[in-house]
Amino acid sequence: MSDLQQRVETLFAQGAEVDRKAARACVKELRDALSAGTVRSAEPHAASPSGWRVNTWVKRGILLAFRTGAIVEEEGMGYFADKDTLPLKRFPKENNIRVVPGGSSVRDGVYVGRNVIFMPPMYVNIGAWIGDDSLIDSHALVGSCAQIGSRVHLSAAAQIGGVIEPVGALPVIVEDDVLVGGNCGVYEGAVIKRRAVLASGTVITRSTPVYDTVHGRIITAAADEPLVIPEGAVVVPGTRPLTSGHGAEWGLAVAAPIIVKYRDERTDARTALEQWIR
Repeated sequence: MSDLQQRVETLFAQGAEVDRKAARACVKELRDALSAGTVRSAEPHAASPSGWRVNTWVKRGILLAFRTGAIVEEEGMGYFADKDTLPLKRFPKENNIRVVPGGSSVRDGVYVGRNVIFMPPMYVNIGAWIGDDSLIDSHALVGSCAQIGSRVHLSAAAQIGGVIEPVGALPVIVEDDVLVGGNCGVYEGAVIKRRAVLASGTVITRSTPVYDTVHGRIITAAADEPLVIPEGAVVVPGTRPLTSGHGAEWGLAVAAPIIVKYRDERTDARTALEQWIR
């Protein structure tokens, strides 16, 4: 256990009686570590069935920031009032990060790799990780502690769910080279493996079965594990009919993500990020 982890755990356990000065100093150190990428709220873990594990102590540190922060007013590109332990992030010039004007916000305590582009308006919450060369498009959300890989394209209005509590819950994971289409939603700690493609309007949750028409299987989340979209899967929104009760009588259907193919060279060409905008 690192010294920072031990201090976070000790301070968090003190509850309402916590030493606010010590806690705020610890929160600042945690934010710096998250921003630098030396600490992650979730990280790759080969022994886990999903390939990832959550670091619960990091989430406790983020909760400590909420507990000990005071609301302050700020003005710059616009007015906001929030906890002073959760300021906006600033980016070093050498990382070549673009934040296009128009109302975007990234909280401090987010790791952002090189050559990332943020298109307005969008929002990234504390504890998140965004890898090199990714594009976060307009109206996209990256929730608390969500992990976004390198060369990922989150298209307009894509919603990537995060989670702080319960601290043991895995956030959404989007691995390298994934394309998330417009108006997609990925929630409840789902894991999108590398090179997958989610077509526009696809919604993925832990409780939603995914129908793999290529391999003739139905993908569901195992007990205490997240739903995992396989590497290279191309997923489109679909429906499946209700087969009993009034739903069947009325001819109703429910949403069902469908894997229609696995990524190939033709798909790669269509999903390549436009280099000229960089």
